[in-house]
Amino acid sequence: MQFFDTHAHIGLIHEDAIEQLIIVQEARQEGVEHIISICNNLQDFFQVYQNLQTASHVYHCIGVSPSEVAHPGKDWALKIEEGAKYDRIVAIGEIGLDYYRKFGNRDTQIELFIRQIEMAERLDLPVVIHNRDAGKDVLEILREKIPSRGAVLHCYSEDWEYAKKALEFNVYISFAGNVTYRNAKNLHDTARNMPLERMLIESESPFMVPAAYRGKRNMPAYIHATAEFIAELREEPFEQVSEVLYDNSLRFFGITESPQAAARRQSATS
Repeated sequence: MQFFDTHAHIGLIHEDAIEQLIIVQEARQEGVEHIISICNNLQDFFQVYQNLQTASHVYHCIGVSPSEVAHPGKDWALKIEEGAKYDRIVAIGEIGLDYYRKFGNRDTQIELFIRQIEMAERLDLPVVIHNRDAGKDVLEILREKIPSRGAVLHCYSEDWEYAKKALEFNVYISFAGNVTYRNAKNLHDTARNMPLERMLIESESPFMVPAAYRGKRNMPAYIHATAEFIAELREEPFEQVSEVLYDNSLRFFGITESPQAAARRQSATS
């Protein structure tokens, strides 16, 4: 089986360039065929991108998260425009709203969010959305502004009723290791009931470690535990669920599978 980690903070797991390469290679040995690298700010993006330039199975998002709203960096919009032209850039993100931490104020967060959504439309890229205690505003903004390539609600934390509203748009929902937690009933309900073809999974490493690895720092290599839990929750074959999740990720991020990856997948399923 092969897996696609759609959201990993490689730079937060380890700052050393060699260690970062080791992390993504170890994940591949565990069947993680592709990883989307996420950075909260542009300085980290450019550094991690350089560190992982030789890791052709790692793709990247570029953007400014709500945590950086007070200091997005000089010429941040221009830098996103330029960085989006790099190889293997597949989305603008993570962007969004976070009212829990109260970064900046509501209006400045919304302005930063909307500007980057509009940039994604111009650049013909989807968006990866962070939402914490801001579900109503996120949904209203998507209703008016969702880019043509769509959006993914990463590390989903709302309930099934919210998901039904979001799925009316070109939105995918991504589950992290917290879906495996015993008390995450809202996530269980959503993952059990939503269409599998609109679902993604992510490690959100180094955070949200799956329950099977509690006590350890999360790694992309652990993402199989999230896929396995979702398959059990839905009472569907693990192999089938994993394949659909993998295909969903390729489709959403517009990635064409290499002949080598296709061959490995065929070998794994034969």
